[in-house]
Parts: sequence; structure tokens; C-alpha cells
Amino acid sequence: MNKNTPLNTGMHPDLKTEVAIIGAGTSGLYTAYRLLADQKFTASQVQIFDMNSKLGGRLESVIMPGMNFWGELGGMRYLTSQEIVTTLIEGYPLSEKDPAKRTPVLKDKMTPVPFPMGDPAELIMYLRKERFKQNAWNVAQDSGEKLPTRYYLNQDDFGFSSDQLFNKIIYDVLMADPWVAATYGSKIIKGSSIYDYSFELTSRDWDDIKPKMVYNFENSPYNKRKVNDLGFWNLIKDQVSQEGYEFLANAGGYYSNTINWNSAEAFPYMVGDFSAGTVYKTIEEGYDSIAYALANAYTDYQGATIWSENKLLTFTKDHPNKATHKYELVFLNLKSNKQWKVYANTLVLAMPRKSLELLDQNNFFFNINENSMLNTNIRSVIMEPAFKILMGFEYPWWKELGIDSGHSITDLPMRQCYYFGTDPETDNSMLLGSYGDMETETFWKALSDDKVLFEVKAARSASLKELHELNDVQATKMMVGELMNQLRELHGDQITIPEPYVTYFKDWTDEPFGAGYHAWKAGFSVKNVMPYMRKPVADEQIHICGEAYSDQQGWVEGAFCEAEKMLQEYFGLHRPIWLNPDYYLGW
Repeated sequence: MNKNTPLNTGMHPDLKTEVAIIGAGTSGLYTAYRLLADQKFTASQVQIFDMNSKLGGRLESVIMPGMNFWGELGGMRYLTSQEIVTTLIEGYPLSEKDPAKRTPVLKDKMTPVPFPMGDPAELIMYLRKERFKQNAWNVAQDSGEKLPTRYYLNQDDFGFSSDQLFNKIIYDVLMADPWVAATYGSKIIKGSSIYDYSFELTSRDWDDIKPKMVYNFENSPYNKRKVNDLGFWNLIKDQVSQEGYEFLANAGGYYSNTINWNSAEAFPYMVGDFSAGTVYKTIEEGYDSIAYALANAYTDYQGATIWSENKLLTFTKDHPNKATHKYELVFLNLKSNKQWKVYANTLVLAMPRKSLELLDQNNFFFNINENSMLNTNIRSVIMEPAFKILMGFEYPWWKELGIDSGHSITDLPMRQCYYFGTDPETDNSMLLGSYGDMETETFWKALSDDKVLFEVKAARSASLKELHELNDVQATKMMVGELMNQLRELHGDQITIPEPYVTYFKDWTDEPFGAGYHAWKAGFSVKNVMPYMRKPVADEQIHICGEAYSDQQGWVEGAFCEAEKMLQEYFGLHRPIWLNPDYYLGW
């Protein structure tokens, strides 16, 4: 895998091209690759611009000194049901039982490996100062008992794990709608146990259900309202009480899943991504390899250029070259602090919400007086803060507790820790020490803004010289101290946890990203907003794509699906031969 993709940090004043793609994240790179692979344009007619010095947007894989494997600061895995990302990594056809017989799509080799979720009989759940194994609910149920916790749940909800209770809520709401029950009841299944619910609904089924589903609970303030118009917190509280909501928010591991986002969108997300039977994989060479493989496939064409460290300031239709090129783009070259201009006939803004908002909001496209609909729809998604702290230890101390991989969950502000792996040569080990989101962001922000950073320490096969190269990305000393206190509280006094020798901190709320991932607001017609964003103004050749305005928010697949639909709808591309013709791309 080649991650030394050539990037041009310079300028080419008055450069003329057909398609200017702004953003070298996964949707931008995919768009450029597909346009050239389909021979829709020559390489010089498709140019990519990005203000960052690296590729991949919110994917960032790193190797820490003393370890010979990758850690993930951004997106870190994919679901095997996500066919575009899976096919690009693994080749096609996916139905072929023997992976060796698959035909690669991209030249660069990517090695798919399981993303280990660990053994729930060993992994920890630490809630309200009480410690359980993550399978404690199932163990109690198997012996005919109900696990008591420090949550005062409704009698009907007592004994359910968080996954089971999410499924119960979704089952009850779906089956309370007579139309859903009549049309899809055979795919919404209640098992023999009171805890057992399963859903065999396809993405197409969900897209039929989401805009129509009605909330039918007579004593509720939300009775007869569209589920699409309800916030997920509102709905959960109505179903299982505020105490039930607290349990689900804490035990589920992600506050971002239970914020007041669009309930109709939350339903398939929860049963598809966070339920039993889900198969996760990642890439041995680091998950950002998917971005570099696409970038390399694009730059292999003569004339293809990724203009990095060049920030788009604004664009206009009123310029001297409008006879041949519709738009003039003004870039700031960050290395020289000089502005330069590019001319293009089509713009692809492959950017999340915050990046769009950082562009000139007074130009013809974003001006609220000229285009209030775009202004409204850009704000149809919630920006969800997320940050990660990787920590390097001199040995895998968690193995003393029988933990090999996976993640432990707590209601402490750290929320989760992932046991990423151990270098077999050095024994140096990596932990994702905190996977904070939503309200925990403010807890850590007060610590991350401090000026005194963690001091790296020499370790086996990790010299101080190597380690000091990471000085700029260390978490603060206070943050590491606080995190170590929480790790020790989470894991208990059975084990002595050593100090780390290095850290790596990433806050995705920093500009230009503004968020780790996004969620649809309640009340917006997602069915209408998604296609609208792919071409917001009918007589302009300006497109928006990416994870933010997809129906798979937080996933690379969401970015790919939006780019693919945009390419088919507005660039005349055919569905790629490597993609299963039956695979549903969404609205």
C-alpha cells in the first residue's frame, strides 16, 4: 500500500479545468476516480483541492513508535453489508465464497481483516460505580433471572440489556402502526423469549417505512405524529421513562446514538449497526488505506493533481472567463499565504456541514437572501463532536483481566476504551483511551486547551527522538492524568495500570471538520433533502456530497453512496460493473 501519494502544495494561477472537486476525503477521491475510470473526462479536466496536508478527511491511521501496526484516530471499520466500500477493499463478486477468486477494483492491495469486538464474558461495563461483565444480562436471563442494576427501570423493561431494550422500543413503535404491521409485520419478529426481537427489513423496506411511520400511543403527547418528526430522546423517554433513557445512553456506549436526532433515521441505524450478528472488518494497512488507494488510482492518470494546503475562499460567476468556464474559484495557498484563481464548469463540494459553512456565505450560492432553501438544508444535520486519544503502553496490561480485544463501556466521561493490539516483537500495546462524544466533549475541552502537554518517555524500540516527533499531537498532561484515573476506576483495583509512554490526541471538532460525524435533525424530510443536496440549485453545476447528508452517517459507505448517485444522476455515469446491480444506494 502506497501512502506517499503525490500532493501539489503549490499554485497554478488561472488554471482551467472542467470539474473542480473541493475536498480530498473519501467522497471527493471516489468522485475523481470514477470520472477518470469511466473516461468521462481526461485527468487534467478533473482536479482535486484540499486545505489539509493529508488525504482521507476524517480517516487517519497512525503507527506509534515501538509498534508495527496501525491505530485509528478517525473512522476505523466497515460493515460487510456495505457493498461499495467492501468491494473496493476486497474485490468482486462479493458472493464468491473464495476471496482469492475475486477481481480487484483498485490497484493498491488492501488486506481485509476482522475488526475484533472481543469476548463479552471478559469485557467490562461500568455504570453508576457498579462493574459488570458485558454479558451479565444474558447470563442472568439464561438462568431465568433478571440482572439488577442501579437504574430504576419500568417493570416491563427490567432485566433487558441496552441492545435488547433498543430493539424492544423499535419493535413496539413499528408494530403499533397498523400500516407497518400489515405491510412488514412478517419481517419484524418477536422471538420466543421476551428479550428476543429481530428485524429482517432491507434498506429499501426502511426507506418505504421511514417517511410514513406514525407514532400510535394514545396517552402520549406525540400520539398520531410522524416518527420522522420526533426526536429520539423524546421517543425513548416516552417509551421507557427518563431513567430508561439514561440507561440506554450510558450502557449503549455512544451518547450520539441517543441525542434528540430524527427517530425514523435512528431506527434502522440502531438495528443495523449496533445489534447482534453485525460483522465488522477493517484494513490491516490502516483504514485510511481506502482513501490512499482511491487517490493513487486517480493520480495514476497523466495530469491528475491533488492540490493540497490550498483553501477555497469563495467562487463567483461574474468573471472575465465566463464565456468558456462558468465559475471562478479563489484559493488561498496556505504555504505562501497568496491567493490564486481557478476556472471550472462544475464544482463538487465534497465537504461536511462545517466546511460548507466556512466558505464565503455571501456569494451567490450560499447567500441566504438568494437561496434560503440551501441555507436551511445545510443545517438539517446535527454536528456531532467526537475525539479520540490513542495511548501507547509498554505491555498489554488488560490481558491480566482476560481481555484480548474489543471495548469496555462506562458512564465516566471517557465513555469507551478499545484494546487495539500488541506488537509481538516489542510487547508495546495500543489502547484507544477515550472515545468521547456529545456532552463529554465539554469535559475534555477544558483539559485539552491546556498548554502543558504529556511528556513522552522512551520505551522498547521507541527512541526519544522518534517520540519527540509526536510532541505536537500529545494530549495535555492534565488530560492524560484524568484519563488514567478513569481507566483505573473502570478496570478496578485487581490490576495495576502503568503510565503510558506516548499519546496521540485528535479532536474532530477542530476546523475545517467541525464534527466527527453527523445526524439528521427531527422534522426534516430526509427523503427530499438527500437528493436536493446532490444538486441544490437547478441551473447551477454545483454538487454537494459526503457522509453528512447521507443515510449512512458516520460511515465511509454513506460518502460513497452519495457520490455514486450524484455521478449517475448528473455526470451520466453507468453503475460500475464491479457493483452488485441489486445493491440499493438509497434515496
